[in-house]
Amino acid sequence: MTGSNRTVSVFAGVDRVAVLLYVLLSLVGMAAVVSASWDETSENVFSFSHIYVKQAVWMFAAWVVGLVVLLLDRSIWHKFAYYAYGLGIIVLLATLLVGDKVNGAKAWLHFGGFRVQPMEFAKIAIALAVARFMSEYSFSISRAGDLFRLAAIILVPFGIVILQNDTGSGIVLGSFLFVLFREGLNKWICIPIIFIATLFIVSFLISPTTLLLALITVFTLSEGMMNRRWRDCIRYAAALLLSSIVLYLVLDALLPGGFDYYKSLLIATLLSLFVVLWYAYRNNLRNIYVSVAIFFLSMMFLPTSDFIFSSVLQPHQQKRILNFLGLLDDNYNVNQSKIAIGSGGFFGKGYLEGTQIRYNFVPEKHTDFIFCTVGEETGFVGSIVVLSLLCMLILRLMRMGDRQQETFGRVYCYCVAAIILFHTFVNVGMTIGIVPVMGIPLPFVSYGGSSFMAFTIMVFIAFSLDASTRKGLPTYGGRA
Repeated sequence: MTGSNRTVSVFAGVDRVAVLLYVLLSLVGMAAVVSASWDETSENVFSFSHIYVKQAVWMFAAWVVGLVVLLLDRSIWHKFAYYAYGLGIIVLLATLLVGDKVNGAKAWLHFGGFRVQPMEFAKIAIALAVARFMSEYSFSISRAGDLFRLAAIILVPFGIVILQNDTGSGIVLGSFLFVLFREGLNKWICIPIIFIATLFIVSFLISPTTLLLALITVFTLSEGMMNRRWRDCIRYAAALLLSSIVLYLVLDALLPGGFDYYKSLLIATLLSLFVVLWYAYRNNLRNIYVSVAIFFLSMMFLPTSDFIFSSVLQPHQQKRILNFLGLLDDNYNVNQSKIAIGSGGFFGKGYLEGTQIRYNFVPEKHTDFIFCTVGEETGFVGSIVVLSLLCMLILRLMRMGDRQQETFGRVYCYCVAAIILFHTFVNVGMTIGIVPVMGIPLPFVSYGGSSFMAFTIMVFIAFSLDASTRKGLPTYGGRA
């Protein structure tokens, strides 16, 4: 084959628009990294000690790897999905044991002069494993057993990453929920997750007693609306409050050190649930059982939220949450980030002319806060262009998923789109103060060889699967 024919065969069926978007984002990211790390006093601008030179090497290496991915047969990703997942788990465990600690997270491995973050590559393996499992003929998203096994595939690496103290990377796995909902997961399953997350946040803003009283009110009103038994619900609430007050007065008088009303209210509420269950059984109100279960889990979560915050989360993570909620005024990074983005105005200050960036007012300006460089130097227009490129790539990946004839390719493309969407939202959100700082890179733009290489492999696998579908090649098996 001639060189030109070989080039044609590599890109045959590949979505050229998606590849163009990837290349443009790569070049935009390279330009942003150069600007964020430029040192005009350096004698040798091409020295490997410069961050932008390292990023350029990673970028070209990733482009080569991307071409190799396109040359591979698409069936390899389906056949070796579980093997890749197992290898990913082993490497994550090895990182937990012998990895290097950077910024409080033990999530890096050293290979010679390079440092690699295995979790970035593990996301690919997790996406492949999820797609492989959901493409099995016996899989049903409405079957509890299959959902538990699918949850285990996602939660095992999540648990390892949490132990590494790399919470930001772990939270990214929550993006798979979007894929599950798109594949038909019952939307009501997400309500307890959202409810518990809301309880955790609200518990910092109001007292436990007030929050528990709010839960009782919500529970009482919801049962009154569903079962139209307002009198019984009002009687229940009145009896519960009266009994909690009596219990508090008795225990406070009898115990030497006194007693807390919150504990009295919690005990009275737990005991009252037995009465509620007996009432539901006698009146054949089965829908109350679900409400009682959610109410019970919510109450059990309240006493543990303080333990999770003080004992599980690290001091810097506690500080980020409190800053996000406005309970502390010590958020230097985000404040400087807002100043940098805001000072860019509509058209920006010009390339290499960002004062907040050049004079190092913004920490991590080439990694987590790379969007500040874009915002200050290119302004609102440049920021919109970068976000538009990312959004178009995400939409293109979703379109690839819709084109797939089999579940494996569809789910994988959705997974890639969800991961990039989550990264983009969190990274940009934390630079403008609407999301807590988590240390998540902006895809293809932030400095980082592991991140760039992993995202490149991730999207090129999707390009390969889509190209095979568009060329009408034989399928490899799996549900349609």
